[in-house]
Amino acid sequence: MVSYDREGPVATITIDRPDRQNAIDNETASELGDAWNRFEADDNALVGVLHGANGTFSAGADLKAMDLEDTPEGWLGFTRREVSKPTIAAIEGHCIAGGLEMALWCDLRVASESATLGCFERRFGVPLVDGGTQRLPRIVGLGRALEMILTGRAVEAEEAREWGLVNRIVDDPLEGAIEMGQVIAQFPQETVRSDRQAVYDGLGTSIEEGLAIEGWHGSRSLDTAYEGADRFAGGEGRGGEGVPEN
Repeated sequence: MVSYDREGPVATITIDRPDRQNAIDNETASELGDAWNRFEADDNALVGVLHGANGTFSAGADLKAMDLEDTPEGWLGFTRREVSKPTIAAIEGHCIAGGLEMALWCDLRVASESATLGCFERRFGVPLVDGGTQRLPRIVGLGRALEMILTGRAVEAEEAREWGLVNRIVDDPLEGAIEMGQVIAQFPQETVRSDRQAVYDGLGTSIEEGLAIEGWHGSRSLDTAYEGADRFAGGEGRGGEGVPEN
């Protein structure tokens, strides 16, 4: 139901329950938790991509099975845990309810034109318990988040991009997410990870506290910075060479 594959430095975790629109039951949640544990422990995996097979990201919790359990890692197996490396959601089709919450857990989201995002659980009185009420406002702002949460309406791909809920719209989200992951993986990873963590650790703090957090994280990667400065002084990267175009 959940597979783990790695192509070079990018690991792909795929949910494959075609008969249930990739909805998550207790067994699938356990497998998702195991997959993210494997990603974190895989030193050769620098970026993780979460994907749903067969043209659907995920319909969220399996309301027919209704067997999920509240664990320290989250109802869906991983949404209350952290990983130290960048993550990307590759979204096509329905990304709704708990499926949306899983996508919000990821750092970035790449979607197809077919993507539909929304808190569809509103119709059945199912609460958002896998981070949706906390992560969605941080990404799209309070007003838009409350609109999605309270009305349960569908947000299509283009509107999601306008809101910042989706970073990019591409023809093939899995391919696009892997390509983005390969771009991230080519950079010095110590600084990628320390800058990423500084962003999260600074959320909700004052600017003074945030700057102190940034400074602390930055100090941990100064050796990497000095090495990079030496490469630049030697002629590497002049004129923006090596900077992704998009």
